Amino acid sequence: MSEKTGLQVSFVTITEDHLGQRIDNFLITHLKGVPKSAVYRILRKGEVRVNKKRIKPVYKLQLDDIVRIPPIKVAEREEFVPKNLDVVTKLEDAILFEDKYLMVINKPSGMAVHGGSGLSYGLIEALRVLRPDERSLELVHRLDRDTSGCLLIAKRRSVLTSLHEQLREKTMGKNYWALVDGQWDSKDKNVTEGLLKNTLQSGERVVRVNNTEGKPSHTRFKVLERFNECSLVQASPVTGRTHQIRVHTQCKGHAIACDDKYGNQAFDAAMRKVGLGRLFLHAHDLSFYHPKNESTMRVEAPLDKALTNCIKTLRAAKS
Repeated sequence: MSEKTGLQVSFVTITEDHLGQRIDNFLITHLKGVPKSAVYRILRKGEVRVNKKRIKPVYKLQLDDIVRIPPIKVAEREEFVPKNLDVVTKLEDAILFEDKYLMVINKPSGMAVHGGSGLSYGLIEALRVLRPDERSLELVHRLDRDTSGCLLIAKRRSVLTSLHEQLREKTMGKNYWALVDGQWDSKDKNVTEGLLKNTLQSGERVVRVNNTEGKPSHTRFKVLERFNECSLVQASPVTGRTHQIRVHTQCKGHAIACDDKYGNQAFDAAMRKVGLGRLFLHAHDLSFYHPKNESTMRVEAPLDKALTNCIKTLRAAKS
């Protein structure tokens, strides 16, 4: 995408990265900091032109289209200054893989993937501060706030589209490690209970098993290691429902350690005694087809100190 900016208007030439994208979605991404209402207003008034012609918000961009964008006030990126800059700079060390098309980061537990719900910023906003020249950084998928591990970020719209297609076609591999209450039965290799999402008056999301009204859901499980009172399991979600792994383990009677929403209080208390102070759910590895390099990639995220120390303590107690 090339851009020429004049004193009053700017012109953007569309490359293959934005081929087929709707003009309204392109402008919302391109004009970060501009309210959506303002974007639709300039479209409605005909102030945005493509190849010198008025277009509708649903117009899909073509290769070499020249988009005229009128003068519009954009909030400066520098206005976003997170309170804890230390956390933002530490994200640089958490990057597991990066090239000019995408990035895989080892998301820390306790950090939301995006701002909202009372949070001024999340991981994606922090990454945009770290990479100010990357105008198209977008989350490919999400992780719960307290879950750590592999998170995939796209730097180009064409890459985002390809990776989303892999998610839809279920060709992207995601393996999580979870410490669960009790001894997981090795015969329970597939959990397929339907999941129904409810939003409470407080805005909190709670998911329950409901095989009648819930969405079809599927998680594959494998026991990695057994301890005296708990098991380390690998959970591989086939579908991607909200809180899927956490509810699928809970419904089998094996809640994940230190899960404040779906956990077992007695088990959590025992785990805190061995030093665990966070949810033991970690996106351990991610496999996907790189849409530009045309190769299959596998990226693995190491466990943080809290999870590593917990496992060491449990092993010591077992021997």
